Amino acid sequence: MARECYFLGKKTTSGRSIARRGKAKYLGGVGKKTTGITKRKFKANVQKVRAVVDGKICRIRVSAKAIRMGLVVKPPKRNYKPAEQATS
Repeated sequence: MARECYFLGKKTTSGRSIARRGKAKYLGGVGKKTTGITKRKFKANVQKVRAVVDGKICRIRVSAKAIRMGLVVKPPKRNYKPAEQATS
């Protein structure tokens, strides 16, 4: 199961992390130097949510942005009351 949003299609993307050292020129230094470049991942904020999809209640993986946008329709609350015990 991929880490992907059901509605927006957001998923993990790749990028780089750049490590630098030194003092910036505008602060009086000789300039910042790159000491290393490492691959990294940007992960989408994906949550598992119970939602109504095509009239059925199911669990789907949805990004937090889709939840805030109101794309997720939550199922109605169940008003369960236990049955009264029959006295004999």
